[in-house]
Amino acid sequence: MAAKKGPAMRRTSASVEGLLARVPDGQRREDARRLCAMMQQITGEPPVMWGSSIIGFGTYHYRYASGHEGDSALASFSPRSQHLAIYLVGEFESRHQSVLARLGPHKTGKGCLYVRRLDDVDQGALRELIDRSVRVHKGVDRAST
Repeated sequence: MAAKKGPAMRRTSASVEGLLARVPDGQRREDARRLCAMMQQITGEPPVMWGSSIIGFGTYHYRYASGHEGDSALASFSPRSQHLAIYLVGEFESRHQSVLARLGPHKTGKGCLYVRRLDDVDQGALRELIDRSVRVHKGVDRAST
């Protein structure tokens, strides 16, 4: 989630269900609901809006070597028009290559995993990536594993 630390990553009182209801594509809306349930199960936290388009679960406090610090969601995603953007711990692409190889069709960006449809990816691999990211954010797992 390193790419989304600005004002957009602040908890809001907006409705998660309201965002989900506005997802125009029915399949993406259903995928977003399934991903919401998966992240809630992994984190044990209810979904909360962060900014206007990100659904987050739980919180953690971060501090960079530069001294910049703040709070962010343990796990989060955004149901975008072309894909689901899943925010993971930074540099996950290099840390979890074997899991990504099992995942199936996806794209990556700095701290983001993009998938078009949940049924196209390996659910176990996706769950493992989210769980590992949450564990790193909680300080339970080292970021280099």
